Amino acid sequence: VQLQASGGGLVQTGGSLRLSCVASGRTFSRNDMGWFRQAPGKERESVGAIRWNSRFTYYSDSVKDRFTISRDNAKNTVYLQMNSLKPEDTAVYSCAAARGSINYTNYKAQSNYDYWGQGTQVTVSS
Repeated sequence: VQLQASGGGLVQTGGSLRLSCVASGRTFSRNDMGWFRQAPGKERESVGAIRWNSRFTYYSDSVKDRFTISRDNAKNTVYLQMNSLKPEDTAVYSCAAARGSINYTNYKAQSNYDYWGQGTQVTVSS
């Protein structure tokens, strides 16, 4: 079972990137999924999450209205569209598959996620 994030890179302030998280080894079409990030010297933090059927998405305040999470279950892929990027968005971004149902009250808790993927570096220059 593997989750692999890709699509990171170097972008200027105000730019956009689209990250992908592809699952292999099993299907995650019934798993709620989350995106997390870890900046240098900081703890990993939640970016947001999406329900398995895409009916609900949740976002941390720091990225709300700039980032959008979506998924294509047929491709076993979750996306993170990042717009209006800021230098403080610089981090390693990774995806995770939840153990149970995610909602507004628990999507940030890392203990709710069983499978974690390798991250992709996003660097936003000022």
